[in-house]
Amino acid sequence: MSLHGSGTRPQDATPSSTPGTPDAAVVTNGADQLPADLQDERLIAGRGFSGAVAAFTARLRSGDLGSVPVVVGLIIIWAVFQIANGSFLSSRNLVNLTLQTTSVGVLALGIVLVLLLGEIDLSIGSVSGLSAAVLGVTFVNQGWPLVISLLAGIVVGVVIGLFYGALYTRFGVPSFVITLAGLLGFLGLQLLVLGKEGSLNLPYDSALVGFATRSFLSPALAYGLVALVVAAYALTRLRAGGARSRAGLSAPPSSVIAIKAGALAVVLLIPVIILNGDRGVSVMFLLLLAMVVGTDVAIRRTRWGRSVVAVGGNVEAARRAGINVRMIYLSVFAACSTFAAIGGLLAAARLVAVNQSSGGGDTNLNAIAAAVIGGTSLFGGRGSAYSALLGALVIMSISNGLALLSLNSNVRYMVTAGVLLIAVTIDSLSRRSRQAHGRA
Repeated sequence: MSLHGSGTRPQDATPSSTPGTPDAAVVTNGADQLPADLQDERLIAGRGFSGAVAAFTARLRSGDLGSVPVVVGLIIIWAVFQIANGSFLSSRNLVNLTLQTTSVGVLALGIVLVLLLGEIDLSIGSVSGLSAAVLGVTFVNQGWPLVISLLAGIVVGVVIGLFYGALYTRFGVPSFVITLAGLLGFLGLQLLVLGKEGSLNLPYDSALVGFATRSFLSPALAYGLVALVVAAYALTRLRAGGARSRAGLSAPPSSVIAIKAGALAVVLLIPVIILNGDRGVSVMFLLLLAMVVGTDVAIRRTRWGRSVVAVGGNVEAARRAGINVRMIYLSVFAACSTFAAIGGLLAAARLVAVNQSSGGGDTNLNAIAAAVIGGTSLFGGRGSAYSALLGALVIMSISNGLALLSLNSNVRYMVTAGVLLIAVTIDSLSRRSRQAHGRA
C-alpha cells in the first residue's frame, strides 16, 4: 500500500526580481514574505559564517528540520540514561552499542530506500532470518566454503526483492500486502530450512564470527582514518567551491568549509577517543558507516538516486520526465531485501548462532522505527541514508539503556512507541510547514 499523501506536490516558488535591486525582491509563500536571496541558500552561504547560520535558520523556519530533531533527541536520551546509570557512556558500553546497532542500521538502510518511494517493506525481519538460516545450513551442515555461503544468503535477498518488485509493477499488488505475505511465507521457509534442529551454532573460530566480534581498529589506525575522512571532506568541498567559482556561481567561502571540517573532526574524534578506551572501533560498525556513506552518495549523486527521489515525490511527473519507473521500483525493492539479507548475516555472526527466532521478535519494529525516527518521511521523496544510522542509534540506545537499568522489554516497547509517534508527528508538522513555504 502506497504511503503517498494525496494531491500534487507544491512547487518551489520562483522569486520575482527587479533589475538592479535583487535584495529588494520579495517572494510570497503562504503567510510569510522572505527576501528573494533567502530562497537561495548558496547565495546566503556565500556571505560567510553568518550567512551559513542564516541559511540554516531559514531552513528551520520553513519546516526543513533535517536531522536536528533526532540529534537533539539522541543527546537527551544519552543524558537521561547517563544520569540514571553512570556506566551508559562508558567505553565498554559504547563499544557494545556500536555492535548492537550495526545489523539494525543495515536493515534500516533498506527501509529508507523504500520509504523514499512512499512504499513499505514489512518482511525485512523474515528475509534477514531466512538469509541467516541459509548461511547456517550451508556453512555448518553442508560444509560449503564461507564465501559461497555468504553469497548464497545475499542472493536470497536479491531474488526476494526482485520478486516483490515484479509483483508490484506487473500486477499492481500493494507493497503492504506483498511484504506482509512475505513476512509470513519466508518465516515459514526459514523454519523449513533450519529443519528439526531449529538452531545452529556458527564456528567461533570462523572468519565471519571473528569479523563481527573480535575485529577492531588499532588506536593509531582509527585516528588516521579520522584524519583521512576530514581531509577528504575538506578537499571535496574546496574543489566543488572552486568549480562553482570558475563557473561564475556563488560558493561558500573557505572559512565556512574550514569550520565545517573542524566540526566534523570533533564529531568523529570524541567517539573514537571514547571507544579506544576499551576495545576500539569495531570493523563491523565501520562497515555500516561505509554502507551509509555509499548509499548517501548513490541517493544524492547518481542518476538512479535522483530518480528514486523523483518517483517518491510524484510518480506521474517522474514518468513524464522519462524516468523508467518500473525499473526504479524493481531496483529499490531488490536493494531493500539485499540490505535485509546482509543485516541478517551480520546479526547471526554477532550472536554466533542461527535459530528459529533469527529475524523475529522486534526486528521489523526496530528497522522501520529507526528509518522513521531518523527523519525519513513516510510520504515519500524525503530522507537520507544518515537517517538509518541516527535512527538505529536512537533505537538501540533505548534498548541498551533500559537493559542497563534492568527494565523489562514491555517498558522498552512503550518507550520506543512513544519516540516513534513523536517522530511521525514532527514529520507531519514539518511537511505541513514546508508546504506553506513552498518547499514540500
